Parts: sequence; structure tokens; C-alpha cells
Amino acid sequence: MNEILSRYCPRIDFESYEDFFANYKCNVPDNFNFAYDVVDEWARLYPDKLALTRTDDNGEVQSWSFSQIKYESDKAANALINIGIVKGDVVMLILKQRPEVWILMVALEKIGAVCIPATFQLTQKDIVYRCNIAQVKMLISVDDDELLENIISASKECSGLMHKGVVGKKVPQGFIDIQKAITKADASFTRPSGEADTKINEPMLIYFSSGTTGMPKMILHNHTLPLGHIVTAKYWQCVEDNKVHLTQTDSGWAKFAWGKIYGQWICGAAIGVYDTDKFTPLGILKALSKIKPYSFCAPATVFRYLMKEDLSGYDFSYISHTSVAGEPLSPEVFHKIKEKTGLEIREGFGQSETSVMAATFKWLPIKPGSMGKPAPLFGLSLLDENDQPCDDGIVGNISITTAGNNIYSQKPPMPSESVIPKVPINFQSTKQIPEGNLDFQSRRQIPEGNLDFQSRRQIPEGNLDFQSQRQIPGIFIGYWKEIEITKKSWYDGIYHTGDMAWRDSDGYYWFIGRNDDVIKCSGYRIGPFEVESALMEHPSILECAVTAAPDPMRGQIVKATIVLAQGFIPSEELKKELQNHVKRVTAPYKYPRIVEFVNELPKTISGKIQRNVIRGKDLS
Repeated sequence: MNEILSRYCPRIDFESYEDFFANYKCNVPDNFNFAYDVVDEWARLYPDKLALTRTDDNGEVQSWSFSQIKYESDKAANALINIGIVKGDVVMLILKQRPEVWILMVALEKIGAVCIPATFQLTQKDIVYRCNIAQVKMLISVDDDELLENIISASKECSGLMHKGVVGKKVPQGFIDIQKAITKADASFTRPSGEADTKINEPMLIYFSSGTTGMPKMILHNHTLPLGHIVTAKYWQCVEDNKVHLTQTDSGWAKFAWGKIYGQWICGAAIGVYDTDKFTPLGILKALSKIKPYSFCAPATVFRYLMKEDLSGYDFSYISHTSVAGEPLSPEVFHKIKEKTGLEIREGFGQSETSVMAATFKWLPIKPGSMGKPAPLFGLSLLDENDQPCDDGIVGNISITTAGNNIYSQKPPMPSESVIPKVPINFQSTKQIPEGNLDFQSRRQIPEGNLDFQSRRQIPEGNLDFQSQRQIPGIFIGYWKEIEITKKSWYDGIYHTGDMAWRDSDGYYWFIGRNDDVIKCSGYRIGPFEVESALMEHPSILECAVTAAPDPMRGQIVKATIVLAQGFIPSEELKKELQNHVKRVTAPYKYPRIVEFVNELPKTISGKIQRNVIRGKDLS
């Protein structure tokens, strides 16, 4: 019996998907804190239990036990407090996959500070935007020259940024040497009590959205998120106690929360780490052979590149379970990977806003191209434009119907927004607090950027109520500072993801695309993923994006933007061959009337294809 997992899941083993869906439960204690209740507990129960094993492009392998993670995170918590970080402060980490990522994330949770994991690919403009809108008090990064230059330049425009730290040998003037600060700090750290301790509904983590349709939004999570990822890790990724799990992702993405810390450590698995600046098929293959993970998860892009490689000399028998998420995996890639490696890839679906919402869970037969069936607890449903459930075969908005309240929700009727002040109000005094300060309990003014979330009474709309949240773990609590955007997607207790899918007669969900991505051509609704999957079956295709292009007669027509595989050259003959190929493998009206060959697709810094950029170019 897993001593930690059993504390939160009354029942762990299930006989079937139906049994799992109907009977899975998760206990959510009011004072749950992942750092104390999982990391420190494993260190107490089994000090030498493996927590982390890491390799990089140099091939060196290092490992850490839970007792080492506890020791270092206690020292890091003291170091941060010595610097001036307190509960409610916002701290950004740009640390790739250095071991300090785990140490500092755990330390911040012990303090009750809010962590923003960020990617090393951020530009100066990105850093300024994130620091100012999130009121970041401290930024800690690796010692990459270009990144440090961007931070130094950006910091001049970041009014609330008080401290800059660096992990590595190069420590510029004005930066704190984080490794030295941790080394010097006291190793004794005791969990705070009273108001200084964390509560389950208080903010813990902010992820910025990928920005595929506009400026990135701040996705705010509370301390229930780690418990939500039990389903992600245990029942979809199929991690095992005392086995190594490797999810390939940078620490700046929500996939890190999905696969490299929370659910895995609750389940007792060790985290496998491949720290690299740039993905290459050979690099990941070498890393796999070094770490030999029991379970492996990666974005679809990794598998698309691997299927083009000669894999005959590699042994993958140590991998017992393989999964994919982030973008849909075409059936062609599934079959090629299975043919070359013997691995069967189980797809999962979710967002940075959630834990896994649907997946081909371990009991289910795989239907290549399908995201599987709904996870328990979320009341997942496909809803039409009137919020009515869709019948099988009808495309609907993937929605969580048990979402409950978000941070802007109100129970009794309130005055219209026109009379609501634009800044939060301190209801214990007559003075207003500067925007971003959230003190709903005392008369004192707290430092800008600090979050004080102890009040449990009803708060008028427009202010943030962190204490009236539902206890279903794994759902974000709102887009911070984006009331209207939150209300547009989350109302009447339902969170509408904006992702579209249809359900077959067996209950499997099939992804269509973002609501904005669906193509409306001559009365037909065409999902880009189906056309992309058809194109991916052709050997000439490395990557592709299908979008709507304006057309005066049909309204919209299908356009395919294509990156060719090595050895293929753009031509009119190949264009016609691809169009005829799509007509053969799917409905003829779905074929791309426009085919454009490009060297690369526009992508977000998280690697997601920006179809909106392609659409915008076609409209200009």
C-alpha cells in the first residue's frame, strides 16, 4: 500500500474504467500543502527513497533522494525568507530542468509564495509583460548569457521587481547567487502556524497561457492542483511506486506540473529528467537509454520526429507505458511508432487550466486518434451553443460541469459592473488598496504583489474570493485580473474549455480543434485535426497546419500549410498528389483547396502551432 497516496484516495485499485469513473474519490484536506504533506512525508517515511534522476547532453547522471530534496528545500525556504520573500509574494522561476526547479518550487510552497514557472525562451518584452502584470517580486533564472541580458534590460521596466537571482557560475552585478544563498541558509525549517500557514484554496501557482489567440492569460491555481494530478499520473501515465517516470518538457510549461512533480511524487514515483536546450531525436534517444524510465510521456512533436528516424538499433523494452498530450496524435504517427518500437501511445487531453480531463486510461482499448474517455469528478460533457448536451456524433464544447465557483463568482445578486470599482476594496476601511493588492481581512496595507487570502465571507463581484471555492481538485480558479475572460468561459458552475470534440457510440471523445479553428465551408463544419491526420499519412509530410482561408463563394475554404520531410521538394505535382490523397482518405469536401509549402510553422514558445497567425496573414 502506498502510504501517501492512500491518505487522499480511499480506494486506489479498480477493476475497469467504469468502476474507476464511478467510484474514484479524492480527499482534499483544508490545510493540504504538497511540500509538507508529500515531499517531507516521503523523506520522513523513507529517507533514501529516490525522488529525482537527471541527465543532460553531456551524459552525466545525478540522483536525489526525498531526504535530500527536503533538506535543500528547507534551506532554500530560509534563504528566500532572508532575501525578503514572504507568503503571498510572486516569484518567477526560469530554470530549465536544473535540480533547483524542484528545490525552489517546494520551498516556495513551504513559504506560501506564488510560483510562476517560465520558459528560458522568453524575450525581453515577454519578461516585462509577465513581471508587470503578475507583480513579480523576485525572478530567478539560469545563467544563460542571452537570458541574463534580457532580464537585465527588462528589469528597468519592471516596477515591482525587487530581487533577481541566478543559478549557475555566472552571477552578474545586482543578482543574488542562489546556490550560495541556499548553502549559507539554516537547514532547520518548521511549518508555520496560524495565518502564516497555507490553506487549500489559496493561490500556489500561475501559468501563462500559450498565447495562441492573444496576449497570454494568467492561469491561477491553488493548492488542490497536486491532488488533481493523481488521476493524471496514476491512471493515465501509469506511474508506479519506486519506478522512474520521464515526461519530456521544460519546467516553464504546465506539462511540467502534469508529468514532472505533483502526481508522480504523490504516487511514489521518481522523476526522470533530460535537461536540454534544444530537442533532437538523437538526444532524447540517448537520454532514454541513460534513465530507462518505466513510463514515458512526450508531446506529439517528439513522436512525429522519432517516427522518421531509424530506430532499429534501440531497445525500448524497459518502457511499460507511453502517453502523449499537448496536441493530438494522428493515427499515422501512432501506427508508425508502434511498428518501429512496439510502444502503444495512450493519448490524454487537458489544458494548463486543468489536470487530465479525458484519456485512454489503462483499462480502455486504444482507438488511434481519440483522446479516450472522460476522467472522473469533472462531469465532462460536450455542450452546444445553448449549453445543452450534444448527442453522439455532434460536435460540442468540451466542458467541466462540476466546476463550481471561480474567484470572481458571486452567489447573491450584486450591483452591475458599472458601479463596481475597478480596484479591489478593503472592506474593513474606507481607503482603497492599489490594484493588485488583495487584503480582505485587516486594516493594514500590505506590500504590492502580496496576496492575503484569509477572509471567508462573500465578496462583491470584481474582487477575488479565494475561500469560497469548490473542493474538486485539478481545476484552476480563474484568470487572474481577467474578470470578463473568466466569466466568458466559466459561468453557472460550468467551465467551457473552448476545445471542440465529438463522442462516438462507445463513449470515446475525438478532438476537432479550438472553437476558433473550426472551418465553416459551404455549410460544412470541418475540423482541422481530421485533415491534418489525413495529410500526416503521406510520407512527404513532416508537419502541417490546417486553417480556414476566406473565400467569396464558400465563406471559408480549407488551407494546408506544410513543412516537407527531408528529401521532398515543393511542386505543383506534389500539391495535387496531397489534395487527392486527402480526398481518398476522408470526405472529399474536406480536401485543402490551398496548399502552401513553408520551411517552418509559426509556433508559440511552448511549441504549439499558431493557426491564428496563419489566418491573420491570409486576412491581411
